[in-house]
Amino acid sequence: MPGETGLSPVRSALTDMIPAFHIEERSEYLHMTHRFLPNESRQIGKTILNVIVLTFALAVLLAGFAAGRAAADEQNLPYADRYIDLHLHLDGAITLDIAKQLAALQGFTLPDAPDEELEKYLTVPDDCESLNDFLKCFELPGYLLQTPEGLREAVHLVADNIRNQGVLYAEIRFAPQFHTKSGMTQEEAVQAALEGLKETELKANLILCCMRGEGNEAQNEETLALAKKYLVEDGGVVAMDLAGAEALYPTENYRELFAKAKELGVPFTMHAGEAAGPESVRHAIEYGASRIGHGVRIFEDPELVAMVREKGIALEMCPTSNRQTHAVEDMADYPFMQFLEDGIRVTLNTDDMGIEGTTLAKEFRYMEETFALSPEQERIVLANAVDAAFTTDEVKDRLREQLGLPKGMVIELLEDTLPEAS
Repeated sequence: MPGETGLSPVRSALTDMIPAFHIEERSEYLHMTHRFLPNESRQIGKTILNVIVLTFALAVLLAGFAAGRAAADEQNLPYADRYIDLHLHLDGAITLDIAKQLAALQGFTLPDAPDEELEKYLTVPDDCESLNDFLKCFELPGYLLQTPEGLREAVHLVADNIRNQGVLYAEIRFAPQFHTKSGMTQEEAVQAALEGLKETELKANLILCCMRGEGNEAQNEETLALAKKYLVEDGGVVAMDLAGAEALYPTENYRELFAKAKELGVPFTMHAGEAAGPESVRHAIEYGASRIGHGVRIFEDPELVAMVREKGIALEMCPTSNRQTHAVEDMADYPFMQFLEDGIRVTLNTDDMGIEGTTLAKEFRYMEETFALSPEQERIVLANAVDAAFTTDEVKDRLREQLGLPKGMVIELLEDTLPEAS
């Protein structure tokens, strides 16, 4: 990424435009800090060896991918072109085009700069190594989502955008407490997002995020109350989440909050096993989470892997996000395929698609090209997503029909791959 000096006029204009929005307050993303390389020097020692290893690995992977494609052609099995996204953050899905529309709607003037310069403040390069660059990309979206009009239209535009990319169903998540800087209440934020859902043809639902942090207990309690008040089986708020600085604010600190959620009958997922280790996932499961956001670090605890499999806990995995934020330092060690082979209900998702410059189609292509994910395995991944979705059985049956998935296909396929009990 170019240095700050060359973009100072744009940065200055954005700073003037967003005087009250401080990215330091967005603890949702501070959990990434320890995963970004502190300086370029850590990379130098690996460079020569990596070039040799990666050259060989690339040749092997390309050969495997070509063989996989040939096998798929022989079986007449298509690769996925329709998708389900269960882990999508609203403020991380604001593209430049959407930002322009939101600014125009609210009477804001974006800095006078070429699109390629403005885009650098919304999307990081694919090889992002800087936490600061990543966090800066939330400044402008955060500012544009502080009014009911902006929030409503953002949900509408993001939903329409992913629908045009082949997504059939999505669960869009956001933290109502992050949208109160200009006087909007949490409840007004939820109501605005619900209005946005009504304006899109995409089948979509909302997940309300509670936030890890300090001194925001009352805000989290309010988010829980709103999740209960607006909870529906489909067509609105369907679940709650816990996001934020997992390494700084352990999951065990939120035992009481999610005990209340469970008592109130509010379904929930939790970000866990991303910045913190497997114990974070274990706590989330103990509290009643039916899904885990990311969960990449469960491989560190074989007993936990078995627990996740036996309980049918779905993992909302996001390869590009995990790569760019260094949840996995070396993607050669990315555990997705091993989890899939072990019978864990893995799903593919985008996380912050606007910031990461990705789409769900790109996530599937990445897994095909890098890990030789086959069409049949993609069907399992999509079936997992349908099964794990916070929606009705009727909607799930419709999604299976649209995706060409028979009922029970995951169980049938896994029975052929799981080891027999001794």
